[in-house]
Amino acid sequence: MSRDAPLLEIRNLHAGIDDTPILKGVDITINPGEIHAIMGRNGSGKTTAANIIMGHPDYKVEKGDVLLSGEDLLELEPWERARKGVFLCFQYPQAVPGLQVGNFLRKSLASIKGEEAAKGTKFRKTLKDAMEALDIPRSFLSRYVNDGFSGGEKKRFEILQLLILQPKLAVLDETDSGLDIDGIRIVAAGINSAIRGTDSGALIITHYSRILEYVQPDKVHVLMGGRIVATGGPELAIKLEERGYEWLDSKAEAEGLA
Repeated sequence: MSRDAPLLEIRNLHAGIDDTPILKGVDITINPGEIHAIMGRNGSGKTTAANIIMGHPDYKVEKGDVLLSGEDLLELEPWERARKGVFLCFQYPQAVPGLQVGNFLRKSLASIKGEEAAKGTKFRKTLKDAMEALDIPRSFLSRYVNDGFSGGEKKRFEILQLLILQPKLAVLDETDSGLDIDGIRIVAAGINSAIRGTDSGALIITHYSRILEYVQPDKVHVLMGGRIVATGGPELAIKLEERGYEWLDSKAEAEGLA
């Protein structure tokens, strides 16, 4: 794929759950190597956007397009989207007792990129380097997936998957929740390592500017009333941290979004 062509295109997306409309015309374009962020109040539709991209069956798309490298994701099942390179860091990762982390990583990589990718020296080195970068001990591999993990361990494990699977598009839903300052710094470094200088892209969904101070996203989008009411650089996230969302309420009201 040409780096001049968009990686992700969300165009005029209208979607909701049951009979409740949530997204009311969202437009986002992410190019290869870019990291974007979505911020907004609780209930603004941030997680809905993530679930629509991944294909959660409870959400219904009324109209609009979601394209990955020009291919219509809305026509694909969730597992097909994963094999195309869409990766979701869950807001609340589920525990899988009985499934060891090491086996999970191997099986996940093999299912997406083939059995050979999950074998041999190259895989072991990639895994070792990723674990060291995230300050994850070797003993972690024998634990069960998210079983008894702290909030911070769950988030680091999500980024470990990101570094191993190397997806085209990473959607990170509140991946900074439950992290202390050191954890945020380490996770942000992992995100930058996975995306910057590659043909991949990332969409970070967050309430806070802390992780964005380290990631330095190319664009920050503010979602209110189901639409994006402001877009800017990292400075927009800092302004939101300082002033909240009230200064954008009048704009949302003028556009009939509040």
